[in-house]
Amino acid sequence: MERSGGFPLARDMPRFTGRAEHALDDKGRLVVPARFRERLGSHFIVTIAQPDPCLALYPLVAWEAFCERLEAAPVKDDRYRRFVRHLFAHTDEAACDGQGRLLIPGALRAYAGIGREAVSIGSLTRVEVWAKERLGETAPPPDEAADFTTELGLY
Repeated sequence: MERSGGFPLARDMPRFTGRAEHALDDKGRLVVPARFRERLGSHFIVTIAQPDPCLALYPLVAWEAFCERLEAAPVKDDRYRRFVRHLFAHTDEAACDGQGRLLIPGALRAYAGIGREAVSIGSLTRVEVWAKERLGETAPPPDEAADFTTELGLY
């Protein structure tokens, strides 16, 4: 199903929830939890997650929707072109090996500050991979959470 504009409906995209802590091996490989792997599919995208200092793993359907929205931007000025160049220069197609490991390219590990310890968190239509020391507290302050859920009409 598609909504107007050609973008997939939210209900047609995989959802990611949960948290897993990992230790990368000496080659920079991360074991992707099975619950994330099955939703990511056999091939997926690994990229930077600006403005946050982490990486994002997108299933192909979610990445295609992201790209369609990017291509549909009404203004394609110098700022847009710089952003697209930077993003796509730090984006790779990826797949896990037979043991469920993802080799994270060195440039992407450096961008996210990922050394030995990493945390993967489900973040709606993607998985975020953080350096453990950069993730910090994921919960918003109670007042902010209450205000935001009310603004979204969720509460």
